[in-house]
Amino acid sequence: MKVIFLKDVKGKGKKGEVKNVADGYAQNFLIKQGLAVEANQTNVSTLNAQQKKEEKIAAEELAEAKKLKETMDKLTLEFTTKAGEGGRLFGSITSKQIAEELQKTHKIKIDKRKIELPDAIRSLGYTKVPVKLHAEVTSTINVHVKEAN
Repeated sequence: MKVIFLKDVKGKGKKGEVKNVADGYAQNFLIKQGLAVEANQTNVSTLNAQQKKEEKIAAEELAEAKKLKETMDKLTLEFTTKAGEGGRLFGSITSKQIAEELQKTHKIKIDKRKIELPDAIRSLGYTKVPVKLHAEVTSTINVHVKEAN
């Protein structure tokens, strides 16, 4: 019997796949548990419509991420903090502070986990910080840390 998987089933199939499985397994387990539906004409057309809708949404997200990348590549965030000898900061600038500054000054909401800062910024000067906006789109923000008087 051909079925369309509604959820991932380990060892059998992933969500959205159409596969041929044993009749008893399909009737008594997959369909009964709500893990799959029979692959008849209406269910297949519903699946195709749903996949087209998901592709459209994914394309819109990608376009939005590219647009945001253009905006963010031009940005420079400025932080003023106390520093000691040799330009070493008392404390550090973290990804959380960068995300909050983006929100406060430029109204751009980015999750701090998307800011790929391997270690906090601990010195004065300019630092280029990569930000992962989408699986295929990565932007770079310039962060300028200057000494407070």
